[in-house]
Amino acid sequence: MDFRKIFNFIPEVIKPEDKKLGFNVKLKWTLIVLGLFFVLANIPLFGLSVNALSRFEYLAILMGTDFGSIISLGIGPIVMASIILQLLTGAQIVNIDTSTVEGKKFFQGVQKLLVFFFIIFEAIIYVVMNGLQPEPGFAGIVITQLILGGLAIFYMDDLMQKWGLGSGVSMFIAAGVSWRLFTSAFQFLGPQGQNCLMDFRNTACSGKVFVVIQSLMTQQSTEFISAIAAIITTVVIFLAVVWAQSLKVEIPLSFGRVRGYGIKWPLSFFYASVIPVILTAALIANFQLLGGLVENAAAPCLEGACSGMAQFASYFTFLGHFVNGQAVSGFSFWLGSTNILELIIRGGFSLIYLGQAITHTLVFMLLSTMFAIFWVKTSGMDSKAQAKKIASSGLQVAGFRQDIRILESILDRYIMPLTVMGGLAIGLLASIANLLGALVAGTAMLLVIMIMYQFYQNIAQQHSMDMNPAMKKFMGN
Repeated sequence: MDFRKIFNFIPEVIKPEDKKLGFNVKLKWTLIVLGLFFVLANIPLFGLSVNALSRFEYLAILMGTDFGSIISLGIGPIVMASIILQLLTGAQIVNIDTSTVEGKKFFQGVQKLLVFFFIIFEAIIYVVMNGLQPEPGFAGIVITQLILGGLAIFYMDDLMQKWGLGSGVSMFIAAGVSWRLFTSAFQFLGPQGQNCLMDFRNTACSGKVFVVIQSLMTQQSTEFISAIAAIITTVVIFLAVVWAQSLKVEIPLSFGRVRGYGIKWPLSFFYASVIPVILTAALIANFQLLGGLVENAAAPCLEGACSGMAQFASYFTFLGHFVNGQAVSGFSFWLGSTNILELIIRGGFSLIYLGQAITHTLVFMLLSTMFAIFWVKTSGMDSKAQAKKIASSGLQVAGFRQDIRILESILDRYIMPLTVMGGLAIGLLASIANLLGALVAGTAMLLVIMIMYQFYQNIAQQHSMDMNPAMKKFMGN
């Protein structure tokens, strides 16, 4: 039986007939997908217990979702499928030549099957292990809704990649983080849902901007320093990431068919873009999620009512102990991060948090570098693929003859070093952002800035191509 025949039965979004869509068309579909995302994020799961969500709420940002909604799975299945497939291909357990058209189709087909598997698997695990606890008799209905929501996210991502401005996965994260960033700064509802603007002096606000004003009025120095530190940290992280994004190496190229005209081919310092830190953060988040689910499932054993599932889950309690959704011990604790700046301000800092910070930073740097290398090698960004792309555009390195082998050897000097250095740097930057704290999680802050910058570049490039149709034709697009 030919395994590839299965791929023919998988529904997919039809590719546009035009090789290059216009900016207005891409913008239209991007806004449609973004609108659908916010609509689905506000549709609650029918039959879900009200008190089942709090311990996993902190994962919602990295998963590009809102727990308790029909899209509670978020980008989790897509990211996990990508991680597993990259590990298998990177370790050469599965040999897929992504440099050929057939190889790319096979890679994408296997990835789709893995995504479908993880959608079903995660939907069942969330419910069976009481991560999303249904009302009695509603387990099957909740699982079905989660699967439908997971499929919706998958096909919305597919639609974005073919008809929109960039990646749906990136946009879902950016949309969720941007909304949380705004509410973290200007939320006027207090912890109990009361409107603090109605009684500004006596009712605590949640938004840091309002907290700063309130603390000045009530002379609460600790609250003022804590809130202003979060705002300043957010601004500093923003400026640092924007500066780092601007770093690049430019290779001078010339057109073999047009004398005296050339361009510069930019290679960004963060060559693998935001993908490595998305995969790293999602992997760590999934470990923490699994740890919380395991602890929840193993809880009956502590009460002497140890069923088969609880007994099995008890073997994995080394993943950690959780309080209010935060790991306080175990493997998940050492992978995670704590806002050290907040601890220092409030006098709660201890050496164990320093050890956690070092471990968190090293793990982030190592995983980000590993995923950066795998991503470049499997997504057509390596020297060989880029050399073919440059040669097919009629370009050559200035001062060298037009030979793909020369192009590849020159690109080898830059692409892999940039991949490794960029992976290390983005892992370091993300971990430091997590440890210093911001209006939203540090990694999420880093992600939204880089994603927005990438969207800006995509829009600028698309606009430039629309304004210069002759150049688009000349470049073969």
